[in-house]
Amino acid sequence: MLYIRRVSKFRIITILFFCFSLVAAPSCKKKEETVDMYYDYFPQTGGQYVVYSVHEVIVDTQVNQKDTLDYFIKTVIGDTLIDNQGRVVHKFERYKSASASGPWSIQDVWTCVIDGPRGELVEENNRTIKLVFAPNEDDLWNMNAYNTLDPLECYYSGLHAPYSLNGMYFSSTVTVEQEDFSSYIDSRRKYEVYARGVGMIYKYYRDFVINNGIPDDVKKGQLLVMSAVAYGQQ
Repeated sequence: MLYIRRVSKFRIITILFFCFSLVAAPSCKKKEETVDMYYDYFPQTGGQYVVYSVHEVIVDTQVNQKDTLDYFIKTVIGDTLIDNQGRVVHKFERYKSASASGPWSIQDVWTCVIDGPRGELVEENNRTIKLVFAPNEDDLWNMNAYNTLDPLECYYSGLHAPYSLNGMYFSSTVTVEQEDFSSYIDSRRKYEVYARGVGMIYKYYRDFVINNGIPDDVKKGQLLVMSAVAYGQQ
């Protein structure tokens, strides 16, 4: 009788262990499904906006041109639509003004979408890969993989780092390094900073043809700096 009782007790323990395994398995699976991909670095919520202070310089010495422009751009995540690939995408509306408070005039309507591991923006009819998810220091991607522009290899720096800008504090940002190249005739530096829950908060774009390796002796090109001054939901 003692032996039989021991066997029964063993069976009970086995059954309890098996039941616990069945309960625990879905819990483990659920945890795997909720891994943070950091998609909110590239928000897709309708009505979300960012206002930028923009400084732009355009130079072309062949036609004696040097224009310096200062203005404001407001970007707004708009309604959804179906793109030419059958995907549900958001309108990415761009407005321009001489003041941070408006009035605003529409300039462009681009589109944006998160497609699997990619955050894509179609700007000026060029489909670009702005971010890849989840951000990792080993990521390397061609921003122009889906358009006819020259390849532009990007990677992350300053991963999930705090960032202060124009009196605003962002607890988690990533910097997308796009280009850093200098030669006897070229000076190119391009990068963008993205904040969680906001999107792009800073853009630096410099593409100059220079004389004799002197960065300030510019023959032709463009400088564009976009710096967020406000953001929110409308």
